[in-house]
Amino acid sequence: MSLPPLTRETLTKPTATVPLHRPDPAVFDLPERVLQFGTGVLLRGLCDGFFDEANRQGRFNGRVVVVKSTDQGDGDAFGRQDGLFTHVIRGLDNGEPLEEYRVNASISRTLSARGQWADVLACAQNPDLQLVVSNTTEVGIQLDETENLNAAPPASFPGKLTRFLYERWQALGGSADAGLVIVPTELIPDNGTKLQEICLELAHRGGLEVAFLDWLETANQFCNSLVDRIVPGKPNAADLAEFERNLGYRDGLLLVSEAYRLWAIEGDERVKAAFDALDVCPPGLVIAPDIEIYRELKLRLLNGTHTLTCGLNFLCGKNTVRDSMGDPIAANFVERLMLDELAPAIPYDVSDEAAETFGRQVLERFRNPFLEHKLLSITTQYTAKMRMRNVPLLVTHYERQGYAPDRFCLGFAAYLLFMKAVGEDGGQYFGRRAGQPYPIQDEAAAWFCQWWERGADVAEVLAHEPFWGQDLNALPGFAERVGECLAALQERGPAAVLTESEVVLVKN
Repeated sequence: MSLPPLTRETLTKPTATVPLHRPDPAVFDLPERVLQFGTGVLLRGLCDGFFDEANRQGRFNGRVVVVKSTDQGDGDAFGRQDGLFTHVIRGLDNGEPLEEYRVNASISRTLSARGQWADVLACAQNPDLQLVVSNTTEVGIQLDETENLNAAPPASFPGKLTRFLYERWQALGGSADAGLVIVPTELIPDNGTKLQEICLELAHRGGLEVAFLDWLETANQFCNSLVDRIVPGKPNAADLAEFERNLGYRDGLLLVSEAYRLWAIEGDERVKAAFDALDVCPPGLVIAPDIEIYRELKLRLLNGTHTLTCGLNFLCGKNTVRDSMGDPIAANFVERLMLDELAPAIPYDVSDEAAETFGRQVLERFRNPFLEHKLLSITTQYTAKMRMRNVPLLVTHYERQGYAPDRFCLGFAAYLLFMKAVGEDGGQYFGRRAGQPYPIQDEAAAWFCQWWERGADVAEVLAHEPFWGQDLNALPGFAERVGECLAALQERGPAAVLTESEVVLVKN
């Protein structure tokens, strides 16, 4: 028998065979307090999750108007489901398996920027509106030199936001109280600061009134933020079918996420008030004047560990992070690299306790039995990630310790070996593992192909400042140790070298 779609009416019928957190019907009468640019799974699985949870607690008491910036995907899916979607939370919580099913009712409606721009601008007249959130990918926060603020709609996200704020300034008489708290979640440093700079530049180029420029800068608060939650999105067909059988309805918007969540926002009392968090923030939501510690912990211990271990574990025959954590030798390498070498070298004033606590949370996330985080995906733009995430750790380690860190050197050598191309097709380079090709998805792939053909001199690659921003040969003993590790990986194989190194390091 065909299952009915998820709607408000469906929720009135007890069809689920699993515990299901349903929304209170009163939520559908709440005012629209948030304008959200983007329909992606990260926004829905993290930000909208906070709004939905706060509504359930009677705290936030507001809903979200979503602006869909592109015509990709099913634009009518939200309308057919009354804005509802199921959020499945699966993971480990303090080592124990967790699985929850929630129907998120935070979204009131979804508007197409391209087809309903007048309706989007009409939202600017809403005095209840307090927040703007966005996730338009990292390339979304860029200045479009050809932007036309009078277009319907403007081409770029900053253009759309500037035009929306101008509409609000006009509609509400330029009142300071009409200003909004704007929280972009795009994964770039200082995302709020950069977005404000671009909006001001667009307003200036567009010849908008000086009074509006002043209101844009002083009445609105652009907040830097950091988001962290793994939200793979829609599950595969088999898992989706099982979820829908358990729920008793079809859901074209169902998403799955891990249990861990972090939304760190750089803000003051006004920002807390906009989130209705003056007294206490819910777990995972941080509003503070300085969020740099959260950025450093995530960048160095989560992202940095990923970068230094993905190539080695992949060459050892592992395909996912979960596979790596299921192997005692590989798991020990990941854990000790993170806690013994990377954590003490974070280039920020982080206490040992804070680093240990965050690191243990990361390790639990790596062990999540429900997530398939592919190692090959982590190797995308390997070189740029190595420079941004890990080179500052290496430099700080030398400043504080004065010697080459063993596991770091092995991870770096494995990165060099991973970049060894054995074939090329139309600009796509391929390496080889156990006789099978794998893609090298890195802008530096051609350079490394030639470097290997020239003899793979470690000193040469470390001296290539366009990669690292400096000559890494200046770090005493680093080139020699990486060279030794690289030779061992080629002679004895990655799995044997990893096993041998962990036995030696653990004994020491």
